[in-house]
Amino acid sequence: MMNINKKENTLLIIDDDKANLQILTSILNSQYTIYTATNGANGIKIAGKYLPDLILLDIIMPEMDGYQTLAEIKRNEKTKNIPVIFITGLDNEKDEEKGLALDAADYITKPFSTEVVKLRVRNHIQIINQLRTIEYLSMHDQLTKLPNRRNFDERLHMEWLQARREQTPISLLMADLDGFKNLNDTYGHQQGDIVLQVVASIFPYVARRPGDFTARWGGEEFAILLPNTPLSGALVVAERLRAAVEEAEIPYTDERTLKVTISIGANSQESVQNNSSLPLFISTADKALYAAKQAGRNRVCSP
Repeated sequence: MMNINKKENTLLIIDDDKANLQILTSILNSQYTIYTATNGANGIKIAGKYLPDLILLDIIMPEMDGYQTLAEIKRNEKTKNIPVIFITGLDNEKDEEKGLALDAADYITKPFSTEVVKLRVRNHIQIINQLRTIEYLSMHDQLTKLPNRRNFDERLHMEWLQARREQTPISLLMADLDGFKNLNDTYGHQQGDIVLQVVASIFPYVARRPGDFTARWGGEEFAILLPNTPLSGALVVAERLRAAVEEAEIPYTDERTLKVTISIGANSQESVQNNSSLPLFISTADKALYAAKQAGRNRVCSP
């Protein structure tokens, strides 16, 4: 079951007692999107499908009890990091110790206290949201809001391994703003930041397939990863990016706009082998970018 009105955070309640489900849903429904399951097996399926932020799990259930359900949740790569709060009428220290040993995050005891339920859930949700904010900040560039170098490196490694497994082509574009230092010297760093923000907004708009991935590589340089894309396709995307940046009008004053250009180096690996070098793949794209700069800028080059 799921609430119609989508909330920011989601909960899964697993309990074979429908009265308990109704009570907990009524307590938490106004603040969270609620999923429910009446047994451990269905709870595990729902957790894997919807990946709720927090799971409330009854201990005493037929067929698969809460301890077994928690163990399965923690074994699954997709759900292992979802915090689980046990809901139970048990008050034995051994039971609590067993749950905590299985990595339960907390306990809520029956009969339910409305305020205790709300506060315990709220506290864990706040921690989850704070951790997500920290993770987002660590993986994104604050000026452009694009993924940062660390984020890109992780994604590139993942896509490289997948290309090797599936024997599909993979392409990389390295793009650099032309004359950015002079632009900063002439118009100031604040205007330079505006230029970076506008240009950064163009890349995901052009390289917009679900697997395409754009990041701020550093300074005025950007990297665009194009999985399952041969060199011919990468060059088409690169030229569209170059043209889109050239055509963009960047706000400067109420009456004036600025125009900028980019140079792009493209490289592709048609078939990633076990001995293929990822550092060489990157450096070849970087050399192609350097060649584009040397050839007069505002152009696309490939090896």
